[in-house]
Amino acid sequence: MKRPTMKDVARAAGVSPMTVSRVVSGEPGVSPGTAARVGQAVRQLGYQRNDTARHLRQKNLGTATIAVVVDDLANPFYALMVRSIEDEAHRRGHVVLVGSTNDEPRREREVIAAFTARRVDGLIIVPTIGSHTFLKQPMEGGTRVVCVDRPARGLTVDTVTVDNRAGAERAVTHLLGHGHTRIAYLGDRFDIWTQAERYAGYLDALAARGIPEDPALVRHELRSHRKAHAALAGLRALPDPPTALFTSNDIITMGVLDGLDHPAPVAIVGFDDLPLAERLNPPLTVVSQDPVAIGGTAANLLFSRIAGDISAPRSVVLLTRFIVRGSGESRARPAGG
Repeated sequence: MKRPTMKDVARAAGVSPMTVSRVVSGEPGVSPGTAARVGQAVRQLGYQRNDTARHLRQKNLGTATIAVVVDDLANPFYALMVRSIEDEAHRRGHVVLVGSTNDEPRREREVIAAFTARRVDGLIIVPTIGSHTFLKQPMEGGTRVVCVDRPARGLTVDTVTVDNRAGAERAVTHLLGHGHTRIAYLGDRFDIWTQAERYAGYLDALAARGIPEDPALVRHELRSHRKAHAALAGLRALPDPPTALFTSNDIITMGVLDGLDHPAPVAIVGFDDLPLAERLNPPLTVVSQDPVAIGGTAANLLFSRIAGDISAPRSVVLLTRFIVRGSGESRARPAGG
């Protein structure tokens, strides 16, 4: 239920918000009849003045809190990124509030509204697929915003991403270099910016070798370990199955690894590193992004804005690292071999 505001009280009493403010503050100059109407509206609506917020607005002070909004806190990548942000905040005497969206725009709005109502000094968000023009109002009120992992649609703010497209292209080119031409792509929702970039990199690598895309080898919408596992089973059941796999994030990679025989009968390169990846059989070759560096960079940008930096918004693109370990290096076997 929405908390009643001073404007709601003013509307119910038929007076201006300034008059309501004077009545609830006990200031003189309001007629007894008007004060009585305001008092009645206050009681009926259950209005409570937010003295903390009022004090902060008057003194132009911060709350020493920031908020982080990510897709899924259970994802190891986001957990490490949030921890990095928390470390930077702790050094500056700030507390971090954390929420997740599951990439649902409605849930994102609800989580952000809850944080901005607490007057956090800043937000670091992994944007969902929807428009983010709704953030302009809290930004006008002084809340600083930094986007991380993806840009936000309809919003021009500091953004920290990685070279998703180039990283994916390098992974697929690596598989092509080992003789694979039937390379499957296993991805998350295509409308997520990072996934669209990685899929574009997959297509770039194929196009550079003159290999047309085969839709039968492409799987999107793999939002869980279970769906990735099922997608792998479908690919392996094809009349002409892939000899190599490119998995576009760590959750998908884990689902695929769970469905593979060991040692794996196909080559595989994943986007995002995994804990103990070097101990798999064979060890996992990956495109690695550094969640600690990403989170730290985003936090430094945010605290710079909180401190008063009013320079033009910046777009920081960090480089990925290609780590060769063995799973992507097996050569394609001839048909029937």
